[in-house]
Amino acid sequence: MIIKPINAYNPMNKTLTQHAPVITSAQLLEHWQGHRNLTRRVIEAFPEKEFFEFSIGGMRPCAALVQELLAIAVPGLRQLATGETEELNEHLNPGNSKAKLLALWDEATDELNRLWALIPEEKFQQKVVTFGQYEGTVWSSIFYFIDNEIHHRGQAYVYLRALGIEPPHFWER
Repeated sequence: MIIKPINAYNPMNKTLTQHAPVITSAQLLEHWQGHRNLTRRVIEAFPEKEFFEFSIGGMRPCAALVQELLAIAVPGLRQLATGETEELNEHLNPGNSKAKLLALWDEATDELNRLWALIPEEKFQQKVVTFGQYEGTVWSSIFYFIDNEIHHRGQAYVYLRALGIEPPHFWER
């Protein structure tokens, strides 16, 4: 991938200067996939029964949180890549099978890589309305997808600790 410099106008001396981007598209995908790898390891750490049933303080069980993450990542990125809007559907009906959700997670990871390649650099600044209701830019939508995953993984960390299970180190992505 060729990184094109960003042109910026300096009003002090009335010049146009070029700056390299802070992060490339490939680096952002690598960052997100690092988070996804860690979230997958958190899912693996759960005992089967507790993955679907355990909760604290009225929060949803981890399986429901993972279903939300799956409902957002690929359909959201597909919209950003192709413009096709889908309704947010968090009910994947995996039964009580953590293995089935992990398989869906792995499929989604591969699909994210495929869809990512369809998003040209210049598209990241475009305005979008993801899932027909959330306004932002392509890059801010992707940041939301990542932030939401981190938020729910934090809930899963609390669950694991409450169950007496040491979660994976958050810095090992």
